[in-house]
Amino acid sequence: MPLSEQEQRLLEEMERSLYQNDADFVATVSGRRGRPNYTQIVLGSLLAIAGVATLVAGVIVQLPIVGVIGFALMLGGVLLVLTPGKAAAGEQKPTAAGARPAAPQRKRSSFMDTINERWERRQDGDSGR
Repeated sequence: MPLSEQEQRLLEEMERSLYQNDADFVATVSGRRGRPNYTQIVLGSLLAIAGVATLVAGVIVQLPIVGVIGFALMLGGVLLVLTPGKAAAGEQKPTAAGARPAAPQRKRSSFMDTINERWERRQDGDSGR
């Protein structure tokens, strides 16, 4: 069932409000990823190829333990290729040894705590961040 014209306008208004007020949330869920880590991709691919070769070798020599090790290598290589690196996940790169961060890091609250705080601020009429 299609939305009425009023419902479509309300939805568009809500989307604009979300993009304006919660830019950090939009950036988080937009699916943007950082640059791919080519070293991780190449290493994972080589590990997966080595796992396939070990698995085949285990079948040829009829030793199940060699096949299981090959499967584990193959699985590890594929997981290494598919998981994002630290930079792509949004984590900061570590600083040099002995260097201190410029600003003290505040304690991170849980996702639900953050949402509840924002909701309470909006209910109180405080629109500032």
